[in-house]
Amino acid sequence: MNSTERVKNAILGKPVDRQPIYGWVSANLTNEITAEYGSVAAFEDKYEFDAAHIFGGPGAWKGDILDKLRTENEELTPDLLVDIDFFTDPTNPSDYNSLRDAINFHKERERFCYVQTPGFFEQFNGMFGIENHLLYLAMYPEELGQLYARQAEWTIGFADKCIEAGADMIHISDDWGAQADLMFSPDLWWKIIYPNMKKIVDHVHSKGVLASLHSDGCVNKVLDGIEKIGFDLIHPWQESANMSYDVYFEKYQDKFAILGGICIQTVLGILPQDQLDAEIRRVFGLLKGKRWVCCTTHFVQNHCTMEDLKFAFDLIYKLARE
Repeated sequence: MNSTERVKNAILGKPVDRQPIYGWVSANLTNEITAEYGSVAAFEDKYEFDAAHIFGGPGAWKGDILDKLRTENEELTPDLLVDIDFFTDPTNPSDYNSLRDAINFHKERERFCYVQTPGFFEQFNGMFGIENHLLYLAMYPEELGQLYARQAEWTIGFADKCIEAGADMIHISDDWGAQADLMFSPDLWWKIIYPNMKKIVDHVHSKGVLASLHSDGCVNKVLDGIEKIGFDLIHPWQESANMSYDVYFEKYQDKFAILGGICIQTVLGILPQDQLDAEIRRVFGLLKGKRWVCCTTHFVQNHCTMEDLKFAFDLIYKLARE
């Protein structure tokens, strides 16, 4: 069984020869990993990572148009954008050259490749800032719903090009959760996020490809909606943000898989190694053999030492094969 088969089987709840493993290690520790291992790729090879998290492709917006609107208006609000053509064309093949190269690199290692794209809340946070965006959800829900619908059409075009390039899964990153609850009303989520997200996921599934969600924080109040959308996997199921595995086992383990388990908020780079050992073993005890791909809950932070990173992945590598 190669890595692509292993990850797909784990996501779909089919038998695997061992638990697949991965880790978001590059963003903050690239220099440290490179100094010790020669490259992040060499670290991934050493621990036989089964998946690859791919970024790339075109940006969604025409920056010059948005700059002009900001110059002409005291505040850039959603109502100003409804009739403006500010989305880029997601179908230009040359915009995907680096993404295609990355997929080809990891496919040489037979890895499962998933490509990230922003969801609606995360995307427009980049335009408005999160504080303003939360305010606009209350002030301009209809206009934001229209903008989200246009983003969904763009994302479908983006997903098609990623699938053509060989992506095994489209990974939509759309942080909805704070530490103990959603950042906005569940009713609003159902009204303007749910239908647009479902349209994307239905399209991706129609192409024979898996779909996954990344959302930090506590998303308990919309788990039924996440299931109804049809996501195959969610990341990270953040236990440190009031996301109990008991809820997963009771209601959702037959519905979707988890990517995660190794918490970067409370465990990796935080605990001394004896407690780190115990925590990783606890998580394996809970999730091994389930619909689970072992991974960090987010990018490992730069306060994590190389000694702790090596210790953690030595143990993960061992437990995955026991």
